[in-house]
Amino acid sequence: MYYSIDMNLFYSKDNLVALHFKYDQARCRFIEWAQNEIDIVPDFHKRILFSDEAHFWLNGYVNKQNCRIWSKANPQMYVETPLHPEKLPVWCALWAGGIIGQYFFKNDEGHNVTVNGDRYRAMITNFFIPELNNHDVQELWFQQNGTTCHTACATIDLLKDTFGDRLISRFGPVNWAPRSCDLTPLDYFLWGYVKSLVYADKPQTLDHLEDNIRRVIADIRLQMLEKLIENWTFRLDYIRASRGSHMPEIIFKM
Repeated sequence: MYYSIDMNLFYSKDNLVALHFKYDQARCRFIEWAQNEIDIVPDFHKRILFSDEAHFWLNGYVNKQNCRIWSKANPQMYVETPLHPEKLPVWCALWAGGIIGQYFFKNDEGHNVTVNGDRYRAMITNFFIPELNNHDVQELWFQQNGTTCHTACATIDLLKDTFGDRLISRFGPVNWAPRSCDLTPLDYFLWGYVKSLVYADKPQTLDHLEDNIRRVIADIRLQMLEKLIENWTFRLDYIRASRGSHMPEIIFKM
């Protein structure tokens, strides 16, 4: 069964212009802050743990949630997606020094579940923080987007207990720029790269798909991550020069 989303229901020219201005200003503020930090500490960008979740559908469907239409004209677009696809919710954090994860959200019975605030905090407590013991957390910053499950007061307090003021998040000490998938390395590179490889052998079960995801992420080398993070600084330059506008493409090319 499929359902369609009529983009006309959400379209308003005046609202769209206002949103552009609001979000572009927020993006400019974040970029100015980040570039000032890099001026003080030249390798600052290499100390940020960027994090995100993604869904991997067994049928190979690619979620368009992170794709935005930035247009002054009504796009008149319909999006058709499966109503109840089998999928794996996956979380990762990456930085110039490696990848923490992948973490698959499952219940006590081992079944895949969607991400909510309680499950996200359980992941932070039981998986992410123990993994940080292998790194000098005093030198690292943590970034997350503004998804509701990330920004509950209990979640922000939990992350502050570990990172203090080194938290980049909505409602955090440093505000993450909204609508900025072109600034999130997992969006502009990792998820697309992994999805381009994990379906090559046409996995027929979620266990097979999970094994493929683990293998592909484990094979990512430090040289690739270092180049990816250097690319982030060029994105800061581009977006600042364009006064907060989104990049014309968010795919990272090696």
